[in-house]
Amino acid sequence: MKQWILGASALAISLGASAAFAEDHEDSVTLYRVFVGDHADAKVTAFDLAEPDHRWSFDTAGQNKLYAVDDGAAIVAVQSDSDAVHFIDSGISLHSHGDHTDIDIEEPGAIEGSLTGPRPFHLIDHDGKVVINFDKGGYAAIVDAHELSHGEIETSELKQDRAHHGFAAPVGQYWVTTVATDTPVDGTRIGLRAVTEDGEPTGDVATCTGIHGEAFSGAFLAAGCQEGVLTVTPGEDGPVFEMLTYPDDLPEGETTGTLLGAKSMQVFLGNYGKDGLVVIDPAGEPHFSYIELPFRRVDFALDPANARFGYVLTEDGSLHQIDILAGSLTTSAKVTEPYSMDGHWNDPRPRIAMAGDEIVMSDPNAGLVRRIAKEDLTEVGTIDVGGMPYNIAVAGGSGMMHEGEHDDHAHAHEAHAHDHGDPQIYKGYFEDSQIADRPLSDWEGDWQSVYPYLQDGTLDPVMEHKAETGSMTAEEYKAYYDTGYKTDVGRITIDGDMVTFYRDSAAVEGRYESDGYEILTYAKGNRGVRFIFEKAGGDEAAPQFIQFSDHRIAPADADHYHLYWGDDRAALLEELTNWPTYYPSSLNADQIVDEMLAH
Repeated sequence: MKQWILGASALAISLGASAAFAEDHEDSVTLYRVFVGDHADAKVTAFDLAEPDHRWSFDTAGQNKLYAVDDGAAIVAVQSDSDAVHFIDSGISLHSHGDHTDIDIEEPGAIEGSLTGPRPFHLIDHDGKVVINFDKGGYAAIVDAHELSHGEIETSELKQDRAHHGFAAPVGQYWVTTVATDTPVDGTRIGLRAVTEDGEPTGDVATCTGIHGEAFSGAFLAAGCQEGVLTVTPGEDGPVFEMLTYPDDLPEGETTGTLLGAKSMQVFLGNYGKDGLVVIDPAGEPHFSYIELPFRRVDFALDPANARFGYVLTEDGSLHQIDILAGSLTTSAKVTEPYSMDGHWNDPRPRIAMAGDEIVMSDPNAGLVRRIAKEDLTEVGTIDVGGMPYNIAVAGGSGMMHEGEHDDHAHAHEAHAHDHGDPQIYKGYFEDSQIADRPLSDWEGDWQSVYPYLQDGTLDPVMEHKAETGSMTAEEYKAYYDTGYKTDVGRITIDGDMVTFYRDSAAVEGRYESDGYEILTYAKGNRGVRFIFEKAGGDEAAPQFIQFSDHRIAPADADHYHLYWGDDRAALLEELTNWPTYYPSSLNADQIVDEMLAH
């Protein structure tokens, strides 16, 4: 009998794509998913903007401030008054490939686990890190965005000198964190200081009295101060600080405390007093352009799709378009009843967010989310979410979806948890009742091993990408996958019940019948399912058993898989270090790299 290299579990890695592969068959898809936190109830409601009856609900510990992070792949629910932070997989991920963007669409799901600590508040999403300041704990929690997109909450802490209402942010190879004095009780915020990732200061405090509010745009981090706006840029010897002092022509006695940073243009939009805004150019003069509002400001947002424009809601119930380049208001329209700014800052008032060609606005008193066309500020629809909708976040966008994916999403409403793309199932969290037998036809096709691409260096960019956010160097990852991918079976074809194994010029084939499945539980607590087939005929040299793992637990076409084979059924289930991995033979090397980088 010929000797065949055995394969093992692939559920210890995350290389699977949710898309089905197909050459030259793609659809452009646009989808926005809206997440709404209730003002009174401890819950988050989510729905697809184009199909609002398709919705989900997530329980939390208290009132939520919502943030879309990692390009909308996850939603973070910060519950300051309940000392908790929860995370939701938005179910939508965008992957840029230079000349186009791919979009993956799944059901959203709560990410297992949460953060708890004394009064979480400011959140920063930058450079692959989600940073949450715990105001009464004296530290910032740093969450790895890449791991978060895979359902894992991996955190570290950056210690601060004392507990205070502040923030920490990555700048180049360093960090910056706000600094507060020891008195009075709550601390007086006096500035920003560069520190190492261990919290050790690397320089003096850059003065920024009463520092509050922060945003990134281009190469700049900006923060509001009593003196002006403090900017920070990476430098060879650490962060470089510069104070942009408020000019004399701005209204006296006001400051900036909330900032938004544009993505496609290096500019910030900030509040200035109760009835004004400032456009801030951090690199060129004049640095400030003041915009006077007709009424006090309720909320404002920048358009990520067109950085020239922003939108601001004022307390009379009017929405105004802002021309960032001109520093002025353009179109205005009444969109809701008046909401007075008198009273507590956290009283229920509308919040706005951008969703492609629309602005979505919570309307707490009406129990609605309003859809407003950004072109002319007319209302194009309302969504009754009940309760008192308050904070709001949006995930989504436009991208190419490979043929098969679109159909999967269309049927997701019926398939629900049995959908092979369900993010929690993909990550190994499911109920036994969700598992269903799968036919061999799920893996039908012509498949190639990815091991040669690892050996010849084709997959080096994948290893380097993993090293950017992982715990090993690129060389260590390559060694790890060299063990995992290793096989001398370069090609496998599956046609009906016949499976053919190709090693060099030799080929053996067997006829296989289903032998059920086995559920494996891993150290992290997640689980996997191996679908097993036993040889019923064919060449003697063909393995007696083959076991498939592709992160799915119910019938669905595979886009890649990890295969284990041999003559001892039980022994195969114990193998956890070698997992030969196969992608469609129709994909070239660059396409395989793209798929791995996208996931």
